[in-house]
Amino acid sequence: MATPHPTPGERSLTTTAHDDEPAPGPGGGLVRLRLQVAYDGTALSGWARQPGRRTVQGELEEALARVLRCPVELTVAGRTDAGVHATGQVAHADVPREVWEEQRGRLVRRLRGVLPPDVAVPAVDEAPPDFDARFAALARHYVYRLSDADGGPPPLRRADTVGWPRRLDAAAMDRAAGLLLGEHDFAAFCRRREGATTIRTLLGLAVARAGDLVTVSASADAFCHSMVRSLVGALLAVGEGRRPPEWPAGLLTRRERVNEVGVAPAGGLTLVRVDYPADADLAARARVTRARRA
Repeated sequence: MATPHPTPGERSLTTTAHDDEPAPGPGGGLVRLRLQVAYDGTALSGWARQPGRRTVQGELEEALARVLRCPVELTVAGRTDAGVHATGQVAHADVPREVWEEQRGRLVRRLRGVLPPDVAVPAVDEAPPDFDARFAALARHYVYRLSDADGGPPPLRRADTVGWPRRLDAAAMDRAAGLLLGEHDFAAFCRRREGATTIRTLLGLAVARAGDLVTVSASADAFCHSMVRSLVGALLAVGEGRRPPEWPAGLLTRRERVNEVGVAPAGGLTLVRVDYPADADLAARARVTRARRA
């Protein structure tokens, strides 16, 4: 999920050069830090900085600069849309080694004191020089939560669970999800970015029900713009009985965004984990990721 968009519920960023090229390893007295990041995206305009709006990147970079007393620029595993949450987001930054040594062991606590309550950094660790939060990632894992209970989602889960007004056939949704697995051109489910491929490898897509809670779990090497929410939107059409289970997979022959595919609300989506290879394989993974898929 990685392109700019300006409105609530959409992505928010003017693309810069470092969005398309991996950050070089730190040198000259710098150390690369790996940050675990969590946030409630309800009141945030997505990950990426943008003037006049609260964003995760903006809040984090401001807090880091205040604590470390030096400018900090973050590279993230996956830029999330406005309203989308994260419990397992990953980012990296290069800072002077003397600054890190001074703050090691207390940086997490100090960040807690300056960050707003909807953004948290549970852990900060020194990373190998070849670690790149975006390009070294093997897979991103998302969960989408829906409740089709008559009374709506539990009040304490209202931020990350969408209340759905109609009963859903989760078994039919799961059958449809299984037909989408593998490497495909997901153009029908993506908002196209100029010069970017929409070919992705969908490693996992499954739907499960527990009482009134329906969860959609999605894993891929990477996701293009609005892909997860569009996949959920297509599965919802199946779950409501408006489309057969074969319909979403049938759209994989299309080479442009399909208007019949709805985009599910942002508030139900959470980035829960990002996978990385062993340290010795980080540089090789980044080179593979950079290669354009054809």
